[in-house]
Amino acid sequence: MRPLLHTITDTLGKSLTLAVITLCILLMQVAFLSAQDTQDDEPVTPSPSDIPTLPETTVQGVIPFPHDPLRIWLDNGLDAQGDPLFSNGQRFNQSILRSPTHRSIIDLRELLERSPVDMYQAIEREAGVLMQRTQRGAASPFIRGLTGQQVVILVDGIRMNNTTFRLGPNQYFNTIDPGMVDHIEVIRGPQTVLYGSDAMGGVINVITRQTGLGSTPNGPIKTWTNRYSSADNAFYTRMNYQYHNGKTGIFLGSGYANLNNLDRGGDLGRQPATSYSQYSGDVRIDRIIADNQTLTFSLQHFVQEDLFRSDRFPSRRTIFDPQQRSMMYLRMQGHDMNNFFDQYSLTFSYHRQREQVKDRLLSQSFFEESETDNNTFGFSLLLGTDLADQSHLTYGVDMYNDVVDSFKNRFDTTTGSFLSARIPTYPDDGWSRQTGAFVQYDKQLNDHLGVTAGTRFTRSHVQATPILKVDDDGDPLTDPVDTPVHISPSFDNWSASGGLAYQLNADLMLVGSISEGFRAPNLDDLASNNDNVQQAAADTPSIDLLPETSLSYEVALRKETDDLRWQATTFWMDIDNMILRTPAGSDGTSILFSRSNRDSKINGFEFYAEKRVDDNWTLYGNFSYIRGQDQVLNEPLSRIPPTQGILGLRWRNSEKYEYLDFYAWMVRRQDRLNFQDISDNRIPNDGTPGYATFNIRYGTMLSDTQRITVELENILDQAYRVHGSGVDGAGFSANIQYSFEF
Repeated sequence: MRPLLHTITDTLGKSLTLAVITLCILLMQVAFLSAQDTQDDEPVTPSPSDIPTLPETTVQGVIPFPHDPLRIWLDNGLDAQGDPLFSNGQRFNQSILRSPTHRSIIDLRELLERSPVDMYQAIEREAGVLMQRTQRGAASPFIRGLTGQQVVILVDGIRMNNTTFRLGPNQYFNTIDPGMVDHIEVIRGPQTVLYGSDAMGGVINVITRQTGLGSTPNGPIKTWTNRYSSADNAFYTRMNYQYHNGKTGIFLGSGYANLNNLDRGGDLGRQPATSYSQYSGDVRIDRIIADNQTLTFSLQHFVQEDLFRSDRFPSRRTIFDPQQRSMMYLRMQGHDMNNFFDQYSLTFSYHRQREQVKDRLLSQSFFEESETDNNTFGFSLLLGTDLADQSHLTYGVDMYNDVVDSFKNRFDTTTGSFLSARIPTYPDDGWSRQTGAFVQYDKQLNDHLGVTAGTRFTRSHVQATPILKVDDDGDPLTDPVDTPVHISPSFDNWSASGGLAYQLNADLMLVGSISEGFRAPNLDDLASNNDNVQQAAADTPSIDLLPETSLSYEVALRKETDDLRWQATTFWMDIDNMILRTPAGSDGTSILFSRSNRDSKINGFEFYAEKRVDDNWTLYGNFSYIRGQDQVLNEPLSRIPPTQGILGLRWRNSEKYEYLDFYAWMVRRQDRLNFQDISDNRIPNDGTPGYATFNIRYGTMLSDTQRITVELENILDQAYRVHGSGVDGAGFSANIQYSFEF
C-alpha cells in the first residue's frame, strides 16, 4: 500500500496547485449535479429550513471579509467554546472560562490581522508560547519549557507527531500553510488523558478552513491574498475557493511563497542561507449524509525547497530539499444520535512527512544525502454522551501506526558519483504503533462548582534494528564496532487527571487541576544515528530508555466583565525519567551524545489581560515566566524560554472593519544555561541577550470586497535572536497584505 500512497503524493508534487483546483472544480460540479439528481422535486437552492442541521456552533470562518461592524472585543473571550465537541478534533466540552486547564483560541480574525506567511508568525505572540527555529523555515513551539516530542501538534485533530519527531527545535510546525487555517486552539499543560503520549507540555490543534456547510446556501466565493515583506523581500500569495449548496460543501486553496535572505536588525545586514520557497494545495469536501451527520474528505499537501541550516553556514552546508508533508483523511461525525451516545466522530487518516537532506563539510571532497520518510496510518473513534444532572461523558479510542523508510548515501563532490552507503539517521526497518482508550467525566455539581475527571490507557510499541558502536567488552569508548541490534520495546501506561472550577461570583472563576503526563520513547530517542548541532558531534542510539511521566499542578483565576478580562495561572510540574541528551564519549572522530533518564522540575506563571478603555480603545498584555531544573545534575534544563511579555494598545472602529494596533514585545536575558546550551553554537556562552521590539499594525476594508493590512515590525531596528534559535530575528520590516473577493 505504501508505494501506491507514495505515488499519489509524489505525483501531486509541484503541480498540485493546478491539479487540486481542476480536480475540485470537477468534484464540485459532480456533487452539485448529484445533489440535483438525488433529490426529487427539490429546488437547486433549498431554503434554510430544508437543510439538515449541523452542530449549532459550527465555526464558519471561511471568508476574510466581515460585512458586519466589528466588535470591540475579539470573539475568543474567556466564555468562548470554540468548536463544538469533536468538530475538527475538539475534545473539550467546557468553555475556556470553566476549563480546568489554560486554553486559548486564535480565531480567524486575529490570524488575518497578524497576516502570517508561516506558522511561526501565526503563534509567536501567544502568552506562554515561545517559538524557536533551527533554520529560517523551521518553527518549534515551546509550551511551559517543553518542545519537539513533548508538545502534541494536531491538524484537524489528527496528530503530526510521529516516531521520528526530534528532541529539540524542528521544522514540522511550519509545514502548514497559514492561509488554510481557520483558527488555532492552544492548550497548556499535560493533556495525556485526552490526547495520548507526548502531550507533556501542551497541545496545539490547527483547524483548517471550513466549507460553510449547514448555513444558508451561497454562490462561489473566491479570495486572493498577496503579502509582501521588506525584511526579506518575501512574496506570499494564496487563492481560496469556497462553495456550498444543499448537502455539499467544497473548500480548496493553493499557496506559494518565495522568501529571500533575511535582513537583521542593527548593522548586521542580511543573514546568508535564510532563503527558501514553499508551496501548498488543499481540498476539503463536506457532504451531509443524514440528519445531523456529515462526511468529510480532506487532502493537504505542503512542500518547502532549498531550506538551509543557517547556523551551520558557511563551513557546512546542510540543505533540506524537500521538506514535505501530505495528509488525507475521511471523517464521519454527527450529533443527537440515540440513547447510547449523543455525539460521535470516526476518522481514518494517512499522514506522510518526508525530509530529504543534503549535507557537506566544505573541507571534505564528498557530500551526503539522506532521507527520512515517515508514513502514519491513523484511526480514532470519539463518543460523547449527555447524562442526567448536567453531566457529560467523553470517551473513545485512537491508534497511530508509523512506518519509516530511511537511507543515507555518500557522493563525490566533483563528479557526483556514488561512493558508499552510510548508516541512516533511522533504521530502515523502523516502525511504531501507539494505541489508547480514554474516558472523561464532566459534571456541574451546582451553580458554583464543576468537576472534571478522566483516565487513559496507552500502549506504545517500537521496533527497529539500530546500529550501535560496541565491542567485545561492551564499552563503546574503546575500539567501537558498528553492530546491528534488534529492539522491540513496549510501554504501557495508565494516566489520570482531575479538575475543579468554582465560580466565586458572577464574573470571577477559580479553577485548579492535577494531571498526569506520559511520553513513551520514540524511534528518535531509541535508535537515531544523527548529526548534532555541533559539527564534530553525533547522536548514538540509546536502547534502554524508560518512558517519561509527570505530575502537574495548576491553579488559575479568571475574570471577565463588560470592560475587563484577565486570567492568571501558576503551575508546577515534576517529571520522572525525563529523556535528555548527555555526552557519551567519542568514537575517535566525533563527540558522541546519547539519551538518558533524569528527574526534572518545571514551574512557572502566565498572565493575560484586556482592558477596554472606551468604546474604541483597548489596553492588553501578557506575561510568562518559566523555570526548569535538572534534579540529578542540579543545573538548568536546556532551552528554557526566557521571561517575556507583550504590552499593546488597540483601537477599533465599531462602525466598520478598521483597527490600529501598537504593541511591544519584551524579552528578558536568558543566562540560565546548562552544559548543552553552552556548547551550542546557537546560544552565546554568557546567555541570549534580552531585547524589545516595537510594532504598529493597521487594517481596514477598502470596499466590501477589498481588505488591506499594513504592519511596521521592529520599528527601532533592534538586533535580536530568539533564545535557542539558529537564525536571527528580522530587523525593521514593512509588511503589507492585500486581499480581495472576486
